[in-house]
Order: sequence, then C-alpha cells, then structure tokens
Amino acid sequence: MTGVTPDGTVYDLVGPTGAPVVVLIHGLGLNQACWQWTVPALTDAYQVLTYDLFGHGQSGPPAETPSLSMFSGQLSALMNHCQIASGAIIGFSLGGMIARRFAYDNSNRTTALGILHSPHQRSRKAQDAIIKRTVQARAEGPSSTIEAALERWFTTPYRLANPEMMNLIRRWVTANDIAIYHTIYSVLADGIDEITAPVPPISCPAFVLTGDEDFGNGPEMARAIADEINGAEVHILRGLRHMALAEAPDQVNVPLRHFLDRALKGKGT
Repeated sequence: MTGVTPDGTVYDLVGPTGAPVVVLIHGLGLNQACWQWTVPALTDAYQVLTYDLFGHGQSGPPAETPSLSMFSGQLSALMNHCQIASGAIIGFSLGGMIARRFAYDNSNRTTALGILHSPHQRSRKAQDAIIKRTVQARAEGPSSTIEAALERWFTTPYRLANPEMMNLIRRWVTANDIAIYHTIYSVLADGIDEITAPVPPISCPAFVLTGDEDFGNGPEMARAIADEINGAEVHILRGLRHMALAEAPDQVNVPLRHFLDRALKGKGT
C-alpha cells in the first residue's frame, strides 16, 4: 500500500496484515528506495513501513527548521495515520539518529531498535569535517558533496566496478533541493548531543551495526551507542563502508533478520 499523509509524507506499507511492524528510516540525501535491498528479506514475516523523510524523495518540505525531534514527530504522525500502535524502528545513518530520538520520545511504541551506520560523538577533527561539508552544501548544493560521499560510502573495488549503482545514488542525492538539503545536513552534523546518554536510557532490544571501513560511523561509535542501551547487540561488518546495505545486502540483512526474529517473536499488531 502506497499513500500520502496529511502532512505530505509519502510512504509504502507491505507485508502480511497483522504481522509485527518494522519501520525503516533512510539516511541524509537518500529516499525510501534505498531499502529496496532490505525489504524482500523481511516481508515474509513482517509488515514493513518505509517512507521519505521531509525534504527527501516525494515527501513535502519540512514545515519548520529541521531537527531530530521534528523527524521523530513525522514518524509518530505516520504511524498514527497507518494505525500502527508500535513497531521495530530501524534507521540508517541520519535515520539511526531519528530512530534513537523516536525511541526516547515514544518508548511505548518502540518494540525494538536497529541503528545502522549511525554516528555517536565525533572527534573534533571529524566534527570539523562534517561542518565543512554542511557549509559546502549550503553554498553549492548536494552535487558539491556527492563524489566524496561515494568514496566514503562504497569500497573502491565495488565503486569502480558498479557505475550504475554510483549513478543511482548520485541521482538520489543531487535531486535534493539546495535550499533544504543543507538544513537537514545540519541535523546530521549537530544533532548528536540530543541523543547521547539519554536519561532515562533507552531500554528496548537493540541492534547496532556498522562496517569496519565506515570511517565516519565506525566500530568505536557503534560500541559507544550500544554501551548506552542495556543489552544492545553489536555487529561489525568486515571490509565494508557506509552503504553496505546496497553493496553487500546479505551481510546486513541476515544479522538484522536474526535480531528481529528474536526481538519480535509473538509481537503481532
């Protein structure tokens, strides 16, 4: 089922009616189509809800200055619209930050939490670098940052051997509105303090995954995130970078599915 909410969120809900719900939240500059390699691994057992964040894909622009709280509210309104009481919230990169904000704001609606390739507190050097990219995006638009992003997101052999994939991701990112993109980039850059060491802590079953070559969201960050959530699992992918979900889907999907099967057993809608 594809639909649009009153606030302009475009979404897709697939899978067996009455099954536990899994919500997938994409990252900065992308859209819900980035889950095309993940959804088929889940829909035999779960209802899967994907959607475009405000300012991305086919959804409308943000109605206020973007923040993690705003995006958390977007998801809450979407779940209300779809009559979904609760679900496993899985987020990639910026989506992982939004997932944590949502889990903190809506603990009663979060049955499990998945955080994929998402940041924790950065070093001063790393923070300066992302602020520089935000300034660049404000001045020159998303096309000014995409080539360096592709190098960070995909391993070199894969990137060189798969120009069609690079063109797909390039089209997604460069389609973003220059007037909006940098304002959401700022959430990725500056929003981390909002979700670090939350009080009270997040307490639902949690799964944290990244690649050992994801230089902006690496294993140390994944472990730091997991350390703040009691009992959280950590899975480190060897030889993969930020967009492992597209480069090597099975390496993401298999451990994610195992986690969901354990965490959501008996939790239908």
